[in-house]
Amino acid sequence: MKLYGVTGWKNAGKTGLMERLVAEISGRGFSVSTVKHAHHGVDVDQVGTDSYRHRAAGAREVLLASGQRVALMQELRGAPEPDLDTLLARLSPVDLVLIEGYKRARHPKVEAFRAAPSNPLIAVGDDSIRAIASDTPLDIDRPVFNLDDTRAIADFILNEVGLITGAP
Repeated sequence: MKLYGVTGWKNAGKTGLMERLVAEISGRGFSVSTVKHAHHGVDVDQVGTDSYRHRAAGAREVLLASGQRVALMQELRGAPEPDLDTLLARLSPVDLVLIEGYKRARHPKVEAFRAAPSNPLIAVGDDSIRAIASDTPLDIDRPVFNLDDTRAIADFILNEVGLITGAP
């Protein structure tokens, strides 16, 4: 599978960019999956549901299936967080996996950057960041796209991973 990341500091526009890229790229007929890293505790289940009650009772895994979706919830129960490669191996094959977060991982990435929070550019010290999607002009040795130019950013990513050719 082809991989490409979107990274950046908190409130840099990563999730909005990811959402637009998934819509743009899947709208072109490519299959897309995503991986999102969260630094905080996250629970996709609801208190009181049967699946929540199974996990609360001590189940290590709960597989929830319906006619619309399947969700596998795994409780680490003290085990270390799986690394990105382990998580990627669990995905079904698709044309492209977009990864949000995982700043320190070495896959190619676009950095989402907004001037307002005054955070430093991650790209300055990280050559795995191949381009920046920014709300302000930047002087850096990589392509800089307008943060809202989803089509151009998608063209760049698809060209980088070899799913299209000839795009900037």
